[in-house]
Amino acid sequence: MLRRFFSYYGPYKGLFILDMTVALLSSILSIVFPSLTRYLLNDVIPAGNFRMMMLIFSAMLAVYVFEGISTWIRVKWGHILGVRLENDMRRDIFAHLQTLSFSYFDKTKTGTVMSRITNDLFNIAEVAHHGPEDLLISLVTIAAAYVAMFAFSAPLAAITIIPLPIMLAYGIVYNRRLKQKSREVRRTVADVSVDVENSIQGIREVKSYAQEGFQNRKFSKTNTNLKQTREAYYSVMANYQGMMNFMRNMYYMITVVGGVILLFFGVVTAGDIVSFILFVSVVLPPIDRLINFTEQFSQGAASFERFIEIMDIKPEITDVPGAEELVVKAGEIRYEDVSFSYEDRDGINVIDDLNLEIPAGKMVAFVGESGAGKTTLISLLGRFYDIKSGRITIDGTDIRNVTQKSLHQNIGFVRQDVFLFDASIRENLRYGKSDASDDELWAALRNANLYDFVASLPKGLDTEVGERGTRLSGGQKQRLSIARAFLKNPPILVFDEATSSLDTESEALIQDAFSRLSEGRTSIVIAHRLSTIIDSDIIYVIEKGRVIEKGRHEELLEADGTYAHLYRRGIQ
Repeated sequence: MLRRFFSYYGPYKGLFILDMTVALLSSILSIVFPSLTRYLLNDVIPAGNFRMMMLIFSAMLAVYVFEGISTWIRVKWGHILGVRLENDMRRDIFAHLQTLSFSYFDKTKTGTVMSRITNDLFNIAEVAHHGPEDLLISLVTIAAAYVAMFAFSAPLAAITIIPLPIMLAYGIVYNRRLKQKSREVRRTVADVSVDVENSIQGIREVKSYAQEGFQNRKFSKTNTNLKQTREAYYSVMANYQGMMNFMRNMYYMITVVGGVILLFFGVVTAGDIVSFILFVSVVLPPIDRLINFTEQFSQGAASFERFIEIMDIKPEITDVPGAEELVVKAGEIRYEDVSFSYEDRDGINVIDDLNLEIPAGKMVAFVGESGAGKTTLISLLGRFYDIKSGRITIDGTDIRNVTQKSLHQNIGFVRQDVFLFDASIRENLRYGKSDASDDELWAALRNANLYDFVASLPKGLDTEVGERGTRLSGGQKQRLSIARAFLKNPPILVFDEATSSLDTESEALIQDAFSRLSEGRTSIVIAHRLSTIIDSDIIYVIEKGRVIEKGRHEELLEADGTYAHLYRRGIQ
């Protein structure tokens, strides 16, 4: 794991070396000021050497100037190093997520993925930048300071080192408790955010069902939990900071008391005591760094493990070696002895030994009760899931032998649950064709019966549609999705019809747009309102993953089977 972690430093070795070099020099020079002070008080001033005194003052100034420059370099370029490492990891994990199959997202919460991309990568970047730097500065500074202190006065150095391990042990243990309480606060803050978000997004339902009181009580419980969690956090913080402040003061006191006693017996000089007090001020910040490093490292290591966990997930669906580009010539589709089951169904087939044919250039409808397997069939055609047995072919070519990209480029999906990005109409349309001109966009809107609406908007194509298209009606979203398909211009079209909940006018506009779009293409319609597919060339009735009826509308009505029953029930 460490090897993979350090591999991200590769492109930025120069920045890393600069950061570490400056940190090392800064640590070593931090002991220069106390050493020069001791020399000044013990030797230079008693000797009356004014020239040497000026030289020492100049050296002190030079040390502080260098430390200022060092701090600037570490703050700017050290953080830039962390930002670039985080950026590379975010790029890699995002690109990897694009390759994963639908099955991964079926069983993984969006919030979990977002946490990996934001919080975890931030923790990793903090360790990548601050970890090596803090560890180096802390160890070198403390070691160098005590080497100098023991060289100047071993008895006084031995006295001052007594509180050091106690401070480190207490700081590490209590800092972990503080961080744990901090995480609990973040979790409860997230709970409050979720409650507020849900209440705002569902405000229409809240008011429609007169549940304002329920929402207030629910929020009050979460809000009280946040208050109690924060109070507990500040209680631990008070214990931690109060005791650490006491031990810092004791560190100084032990140094002064021990120094005065040794001065009384003539073991040290006044200059030694002053320099040791300055050494204590040099040692204390690295102790804080070491304490923070232990928690930061554990968080960063856990975050990187979660990062690797995702990066090591292999897509369940991949292109076979030598996969060819799919070129649709006619558009004939066949399902041959196809069986399929989802992972969470304990091996129970959703599609079971299914056979059907979709002739080139024809419109075919799938009908059946909810859960019959209709949507699964089109997901299998797009190879969003791989079949368990059998094969699906387009113009005689098994879809597993072509690249997924070329397969998706040749199929246009107009889904029941239209997804629009929180962007402008223009940007949403260009998912159909990324380099489409405005003239092409307007032509697609005209074909989708949405031209007049968009043209009437003050910002036209630049109108923002809102999150998931909340600023558009259901019919407008559906027609925008159809316009997107017009731009894509695929030879095969899949329409998961969703007009049952729309008004008659919207349904008519969508049906007219779809008829125009499907002309001359192989089209598959999942019908929710059977009156909309009576002109289909073939209607397949699906039940429990099998085809139980097949024919044209009139033939199926005459057969008086499942289709006839569904049709009569739908028009009643």
